[in-house]
Amino acid sequence: MSDGMFRTVTGLKQGYDPDEVDDFFAHARAVYEQGPAAALSSKDVRGVAFDMVRGGYVTAAVDAALDRLEAAFVARSRAEYVGTQGQQAWMSKLSEQARTLYGRLGRPDGDRFAAPERRHQGYEPADVDELCHRLVAYFDTGAPLAAAEVRSATFRRRKGRNAYAEPAVDAFFARAVEVLLGVE
Repeated sequence: MSDGMFRTVTGLKQGYDPDEVDDFFAHARAVYEQGPAAALSSKDVRGVAFDMVRGGYVTAAVDAALDRLEAAFVARSRAEYVGTQGQQAWMSKLSEQARTLYGRLGRPDGDRFAAPERRHQGYEPADVDELCHRLVAYFDTGAPLAAAEVRSATFRRRKGRNAYAEPAVDAFFARAVEVLLGVE
């Protein structure tokens, strides 16, 4: 990644702030090439947020680069962990994370996540439960499921107590992405 590597949108449209994006990728490159692994994690990459400005970088291109960067940091973390602890320890760690996720998946449709706070929107439970079913199939039968599919999933919005709270769903699927990336 180099400064200015992303295309900008036309001056009237919104895109990510080029200075913020360039600074973040320069920092990430430096950490990846010579810094300690703990200085920047895959969670840090996934959680970065850039301001929107007119004439900024094309968001889809930056988001795709962030996905690749997250995968690179996960692969590096896995290699370091396996190097010090061994492959068996890595698989044990992933298995424990998967069991935690699977416990939530065992709940009935419509009851997997808490409802949003009063007067807040949430996610449509049917959409979230559908992705949960795909995760169950992945864990139970090895049905194909890529981290990118989970990361890019979108859910319809819903108001009221019959919705799922967004933070709980987002955190759950972020952990699922970590497990899937750890296996890929």
